[in-house]
Amino acid sequence: MVQSFIQAQRPDTLLIVDDNEINREILEHIFSSFYPTEQAENGRVGLDKILSRPENYCAILLDVVMPEMDGIQVLHRLKAEGLMEKIPVFLITGEASDAVMNEAYRLGVMDVISKPVVPYIVQRRVNSVVELFRARKILGNKVEQQQSELLKQAQKIIRLNEGMIESLATAIEFRSGESGEHVRRIHDITRHLLRHTDLGEGLTEVDIEHIALASIMHDVGKIAIPDAILNKPGRLTPEEFEIIKTHTTKGAELLEKIPQLREHESYRYAYDIARHHHERWDGRGYPDGLKGDEISIWAQIVALADVYDALVSKRCYKTAFARQEALDMIRDNKCGVFNPRLLDRFFAEEEKLARLYPRRSEEN
Repeated sequence: MVQSFIQAQRPDTLLIVDDNEINREILEHIFSSFYPTEQAENGRVGLDKILSRPENYCAILLDVVMPEMDGIQVLHRLKAEGLMEKIPVFLITGEASDAVMNEAYRLGVMDVISKPVVPYIVQRRVNSVVELFRARKILGNKVEQQQSELLKQAQKIIRLNEGMIESLATAIEFRSGESGEHVRRIHDITRHLLRHTDLGEGLTEVDIEHIALASIMHDVGKIAIPDAILNKPGRLTPEEFEIIKTHTTKGAELLEKIPQLREHESYRYAYDIARHHHERWDGRGYPDGLKGDEISIWAQIVALADVYDALVSKRCYKTAFARQEALDMIRDNKCGVFNPRLLDRFFAEEEKLARLYPRRSEEN
């Protein structure tokens, strides 16, 4: 199927460029049983034909001495247009001096054939090269098709891996009594702040996508927390809170034990976010007591996104706060201490982020 398509699209016309009509007719007679042929009476006409439809020609037979534009000038233009590698050109000339031959070969002609031509010799030399170019084109198309198919397979694997990551994160959120929308909003908030503020300075779009994907695994360690503590509706005891805090280290350990994930570009961000999204700008967070810029900007963003989403969403242990009340709590450091620069960018973009909560933004 593919081969027949390629054959249907392959160039098959031989172009004869010579100012001598008799020479053109002789060459057409030699090759008319092999290819459709076209003629051009000088280099200028021949070049115009080639440039207007380069995909039509399987070979060019080119004289050297012609009015308007000689054969060497035509070769220079074809070389500049990148066509010498795509269309085999044969110089057919009665002036095969060393200078002409050297220049012709330097420019990329396949062969220099002296006049008067010997039919069976010129046939063999031209036909062999044309078939070689056709075979190379077919092979090139097959390789391109195979590369395209491999790329599609790789993209499917990437989507499958990302889907599995999202499914794992969503399952953990359901276990803790939250909807899968929580991880999706954390993903979207993280991506928005990195993409639309200078917080993402120095990061590529690919980096940002990997960080956003990593953000949905921030609470993966909650899988190791007992249900009685994870879903407790009332205030946690100090002992229970210490157990809850271990979800950061357990999450990092879990991610570290998944070989397939360690090969994913998101892994280093996911490990860092899972372990450090409860660190605080003032150094009073956990588990490592990191302070200030010791905390990566992506872990800082996920921490703030997590707090914001928790405040404006209903949880098993609380009702949702009104939007303005939630913002006041964040501004007054009632839910942790955050990087002032991060807060500045967050408040500047919060009205857009609130659109992720359409019903709540309407109510408040």
